[in-house]
Amino acid sequence: MDDGLQNNPHISRKALAAHHAAAYAWALSLTGYDAAEAADVMQQSYLVIVEGRARYAQRSTLKTWLFGVVRNTALRLHRRNRQHVALVSRFSAERAQSTAQNGESFAEGEDRAVVAALTSLPRRQRDVLELVIYSDFTLEECAQVLGISLGSARTHYHRAKANIRAKLERADG
Repeated sequence: MDDGLQNNPHISRKALAAHHAAAYAWALSLTGYDAAEAADVMQQSYLVIVEGRARYAQRSTLKTWLFGVVRNTALRLHRRNRQHVALVSRFSAERAQSTAQNGESFAEGEDRAVVAALTSLPRRQRDVLELVIYSDFTLEECAQVLGISLGSARTHYHRAKANIRAKLERADG
């Protein structure tokens, strides 16, 4: 049975499908919650996989590898469009809340103050926190996906938590 993945013999269409929802949520995050752009990122990511331009060598979990492919594809698409390369756009709390209410964000139903605090984090801190919270990655897996050291991932994670805590305390006060 030819599923189009002969260039990646260690993965199957079924295995990719099992991680699709989480990978799409990551693509949404990478594109500033632009659903059309996230769909383009996912389509291009799957094309890269099917054509064998990204090969799964089993050095990490399939999910970690897939998130890395999605991240690299998003970066490449941003460069190609000559837009500012950014994994997470700085959105106002109103925009983030609006997308959550429209079902475009996986942060649906979250408290407005939490969404505002999360969206105001520096790019790398937000990336690490979203991977840990929404995609159940370990810090080691976050480091692999983002192409940073484990120590850097830990630092960004702890700073993100401290920043969120401080922002929420100010919002309550």
